[in-house]
Amino acid sequence: MTTSDWPHVRLHVVTGKGGTGKSTVAAALALALASHGKHVLLCEVEGRQGIARMFDVDPLPYEERRIATGLATDDRAPGTVHALHIDPEAALLEYLSMYYKLGRAGRALDRFGVIEFATTIAPGVRDVLLTGKVFEAVRRNSRNKGAIDYDAVVLDAPPTGRINQFLNVSDELAGLAKVGPVKNQADTMMTLFRSRETAVHLVTVLEEMPVQETADGIADLRAAGLPVGGVVVNLVRPRDLTETDLAAARAGTLDRAAVEADLRRGGVDPDAALVDGLLLEARDHAERRALEDAQRALVERMDVPSYELDRLAQGVDLGGLYELAASLRGQGLA
Repeated sequence: MTTSDWPHVRLHVVTGKGGTGKSTVAAALALALASHGKHVLLCEVEGRQGIARMFDVDPLPYEERRIATGLATDDRAPGTVHALHIDPEAALLEYLSMYYKLGRAGRALDRFGVIEFATTIAPGVRDVLLTGKVFEAVRRNSRNKGAIDYDAVVLDAPPTGRINQFLNVSDELAGLAKVGPVKNQADTMMTLFRSRETAVHLVTVLEEMPVQETADGIADLRAAGLPVGGVVVNLVRPRDLTETDLAAARAGTLDRAAVEADLRRGGVDPDAALVDGLLLEARDHAERRALEDAQRALVERMDVPSYELDRLAQGVDLGGLYELAASLRGQGLA
């Protein structure tokens, strides 16, 4: 049985450059963690309702809702995955209710647009509210009566370029609040975000810009004292050709007669145009593989654990998420 590389982590933050599939990886990670019999909360903070689309459920309200059972395994019964779409205005209302007992008064502020104004005029406050709800889910307290005590929380976080600002809430609030309950809450959250209970995983694809942004993101996180997790290389192309064949494809020296013979065995008439097209595609594939191998070497030099997820030919539906979850669990991310 594969053991997890992150046994002490309760908060898994997943970030990555846009287009790398970070939301898919976060969802797959939640399913993988639940395969250990854990109860997992999957959170999103960017307002896109991505979780609902991936799991084919109705748009999520601001409440924790069970959406899936974890990946089934032979060694134990799976746990559950709950989801939470965190809205900053709703988070502020909950904060006012829990800490200041402003139930109806808080809702009145919402009707007057005060909450929207506050979270727009001070982006640092917005991030404190979003991360504050994540903190509360990891460190449940007596104020949230009857809430589920989760074994792990997975956060589908903002992209790499903003993750440092998003998590480093104490610094973001420095110019807004020197003292007081909001500042105290931010300082308390930082004790979790900088602890061994947190890991920030970065998602990339084997292309120059995302790999460079991942390297820069790791450096920025380390400079801020935030714990770097692993790098997940997503959308990896099949590696089913030998190095000899790849070199021949790049050089344009593949055995044309052998390609024609393979087509005939498959019941296809190998006319010249078809074979020319296949050889051209083979060269393009081989060149892409060479570029990917160069980027893979850069990922390996980042000095963090790395994991790879295959590009799914059928796209990512719910079955695909479970397939990716099995891969992450098998490699030790979960």
